[in-house]
Amino acid sequence: MSHATISPLQYITTRPEEAEVTCRAGADWIQLRLKNRSYADWKAIALETLAVCRQYRAKLILNDNPLLAADIGADGVHLGQEDMPIPEARALLGDKFIIGGTANTLETILAHQRDGVNYVGLGPFRFTTTKAELSPILGLEGYRRILTALLHQQISLPIIAIGGITLADVPALLETGVYGVAVSSAITGAADPVAQTRLFLSQLTTSTSFFE
Repeated sequence: MSHATISPLQYITTRPEEAEVTCRAGADWIQLRLKNRSYADWKAIALETLAVCRQYRAKLILNDNPLLAADIGADGVHLGQEDMPIPEARALLGDKFIIGGTANTLETILAHQRDGVNYVGLGPFRFTTTKAELSPILGLEGYRRILTALLHQQISLPIIAIGGITLADVPALLETGVYGVAVSSAITGAADPVAQTRLFLSQLTTSTSFFE
């Protein structure tokens, strides 16, 4: 699976209506992240979000639910370190599904690569309640250290920065070598989510990383 399959802007949401807004603005990667829902509720929301993604030719990634991803034909899954092991998810889903994994350290990224992930969500960049279980906070220096180590080892796995990222953070993060960013509140909480999405896309497509 080529890097071009992975979007540099990954929008994380709990609602299909929010997915529709960002897709209308040009986003092509939606991660649906729901917690403490029954399978039936998860499926209903996921199917509604999948319809939005198909309308806009965007990819739908489900957070921590490989069984549902297989059930509805989503494009992939994102798995945290406490979720289904990546080899088990790959065995379930096959090679055509995108699988991303969460990491906080170089060692976890290397393990994910051995297990065959398509990308890694590395963070947190700064403190955020959705990533409160991860530590330490990486900051720019943490990303520089880890991305430099990957470069020296000639590993070009797409690294997606995550954790409290704002539009103003994007240029400096891209300079560390990350492939892109994953955001939620930076778009959802904006006064104009459509305009904010377009600004993120503009920043991410006019800058370059060492993957290009």
